[in-house]
Amino acid sequence: MSYEVSGARALADIPCRYGTSRLLVRGPRRSLRDPYIAFLGSSDTYGSFVTHPFVALAEAEIGMTCVNLGCANAGVDALLNDPDVIEIAAGARMAVVQVSGAQNMSNALYRVHPRRNDRFLSASATLRAIYPEVDFTEFHFNKHMLSSLHDRSANRFRAVRQEIQRAWLARMRLLLDRLGSQTRLLWLRHAPPDPGSMLGGDPLMITGSMLDELAGHSGGVIEIAVTPAGRASDLDGMFFGPLQAPIAEMSLGPRAHEKIAGQVVSCLRAAL
Repeated sequence: MSYEVSGARALADIPCRYGTSRLLVRGPRRSLRDPYIAFLGSSDTYGSFVTHPFVALAEAEIGMTCVNLGCANAGVDALLNDPDVIEIAAGARMAVVQVSGAQNMSNALYRVHPRRNDRFLSASATLRAIYPEVDFTEFHFNKHMLSSLHDRSANRFRAVRQEIQRAWLARMRLLLDRLGSQTRLLWLRHAPPDPGSMLGGDPLMITGSMLDELAGHSGGVIEIAVTPAGRASDLDGMFFGPLQAPIAEMSLGPRAHEKIAGQVVSCLRAAL
């Protein structure tokens, strides 16, 4: 296991921006002159703590420029609201969109940070009416907030879950329609740490039936089961400082990225 602050700093220097985009995505910056494949997503696509994320591995294997537009902790909102990212992805030979958790986007119940979509900002009057006893100023992250609401009342949480899923579907249809038909969804299914969890594994609150509803808006779904590095004993070759260890253990390790790259390349070769 690589456990060095210097290595963590080296990886932290990699992010870049395209055009006037405010999103820090995984570098190095790639040329957009020749035909390319665009990969949009969150931390898994970005490849936190690994030297060679699956996007880079796919480029080496498929022989076409692959532009990594993965942004740590980004949800649908961060991508959809960035014109430069949308323009780059829409101009690609093909776009691959990582399926993000439904919790990391603003909706009728709460607002999230416009770029770091995992950050909770405020609850709406509707959510406060559903949970009048909750002090929402105590929460800083969406997942923590939603887990607390579920633990307080699983019955009331069903309405919350349904609204979040409905909003996610609407936002995803809009994103996919802007990108065009040459788009594939990448569903990286993390097994839940607790099989009995109401929220399930990452991406949170996403089901196969939800992706079926998006069938007419994309060219298909690439579904891959993955296991976080800590549980998969896949920490060798990862770079992180001591304080980052808990996050690194929940991220994908080098072997997981190799697995994803292999399956993605197989699907893309059949479509290109």
